[in-house]
Amino acid sequence: MNENNAEWLSHLSEDIVADAHGNLLDSYVIALEGWRRGLKLRWHVKDSEKFSEMRTWFVDRPGQLFSLSSKQNTHYFFRTRGDKVSNDAVDIGKDKERTKKILSENGVRVPDGKQFKKEITNQEIIEYAGQVGYPIVIKPTDGSFGRGVISNITSSSELEYSLDYLRNELGYQDIILEQFIPGKDYRLYVVGDKAVAAMHRMPPNIIGDGVNTVRALIDIKNNERKLNPRLVSCLIKADDESINYIGRQGYTLESVPENGEQVYLNSKGNISLGGDPIDVFDELPQHVKDYAVKAVQAVPGLAHGAVDMICDPDTNESYIIELNPTSQLGGLLYPIQGKSRDIPNAIIDYYFPETISDKKKTNTYFDFHDVLDPLQNRDAVVTTVTPCPQEKIYMKKYIVTGNVQELGYHRGLRKQAFERFLHGYIMKMDNGDLEVVVGGADPEMVDDFKHAFWEDEERAQVMEVSEENYDEPIKVGFEIKTDLKTQLEELKMYKQELEVTERALKKAEVERRKYYESFSWKATTPVRAVGSMFKKLKK
Repeated sequence: MNENNAEWLSHLSEDIVADAHGNLLDSYVIALEGWRRGLKLRWHVKDSEKFSEMRTWFVDRPGQLFSLSSKQNTHYFFRTRGDKVSNDAVDIGKDKERTKKILSENGVRVPDGKQFKKEITNQEIIEYAGQVGYPIVIKPTDGSFGRGVISNITSSSELEYSLDYLRNELGYQDIILEQFIPGKDYRLYVVGDKAVAAMHRMPPNIIGDGVNTVRALIDIKNNERKLNPRLVSCLIKADDESINYIGRQGYTLESVPENGEQVYLNSKGNISLGGDPIDVFDELPQHVKDYAVKAVQAVPGLAHGAVDMICDPDTNESYIIELNPTSQLGGLLYPIQGKSRDIPNAIIDYYFPETISDKKKTNTYFDFHDVLDPLQNRDAVVTTVTPCPQEKIYMKKYIVTGNVQELGYHRGLRKQAFERFLHGYIMKMDNGDLEVVVGGADPEMVDDFKHAFWEDEERAQVMEVSEENYDEPIKVGFEIKTDLKTQLEELKMYKQELEVTERALKKAEVERRKYYESFSWKATTPVRAVGSMFKKLKK
């Protein structure tokens, strides 16, 4: 999906990252960039090697911990965060009050406010709000992804209701109260001394067409979001909060907005809550980017990370809301408007400057599931990915027509591809033809593969083979892509083969027992015993 003509990076297309969603997307794109530059890529389980010394969380599921190695260096990564970010910087980023204190001490603007522990009564908080002045914002001290944030509170009665909701219904006891800063919500990503990406996070919204209800428009937009590698896991929810929010605007879920009318469903711009990521890097003034860099550099040990900020349109001043050392990148890589920004490229440049001359914007990628399987099955604590081909890859696509649907024929073609050191896939088309893509460093081997289609006359009757050049992404290895019916047939065949093997093993075990229980075995026992004694005497 390239909604609203968004320009995504071709070397990180939706096909390439199709198997990596959520937090796995972040780790995959960083690892992929390093792997493509010829770095040694390894995936790790929890507490493997130096990860026991790094701040990590929720890593029982493999795919979030990896290491990259050049001849000179090895660096360890948790999602998007590498080992150049100190543990103390991570701790500061997780503590909103401590973050504000450090930023303020370094001359970085933050909203006025204060943290309140659970012992502080709601009445005391309301009295403090009167000193700060309305409008205000309240949020949990340990919240993330916009959970529990209530903004633009304009009166003491509204604050009383919001505190009760936050503490008693949502269960957040420790909270932060701070002044509400009007303006646009931005997230910038900083690496070293440069801002390398920026997006505006627009709150969840729909555009009326004069025909569909709000509920239907949410469903339509969610279907579009499912085509976006980041937004597929961040669908808009028609929950009580959204219903109340549109209710204050005079709408219900069954209302039909006029054509072109934009209806906001929430005030929070968080992508995880249904917000829209819009690239604004080229539009933001340089002083805003520089301010984000200043905020990151104010925290010792924060080599790179995300900066959430609000720019006040009246004063043209920026206020830092939060720093995130372990930020997700999906919204910046897959915006619904504007251009993708190559953050993985900037991060690998920072950690491995010796590879800058080795940059290759190749479309080669590896199978994420395959490399994680040994970790998920607990067969290994570390897996090493087959090195990325560093030579130019020549590719061709073949269409094979005829009686070519038998799985055995497909397996034979895969064997031929392996023998020629070729990558690619075989896929059955709806009309029964085969689509076969092959790629390799040797153009003669790629071209020679067309002869392989005609060699298995017992399992296929080939009528015609057409060929064309191919420049789409190609996965290392060779894959037989199958539909559900073929997968079930293949599973059935594997089960049958397993049953035959098990029967043969059982038969062999029966024969073994019969032999040991036979008269000749028992009769020769003394002879074997004497022979054993002689062997011991010789030793």
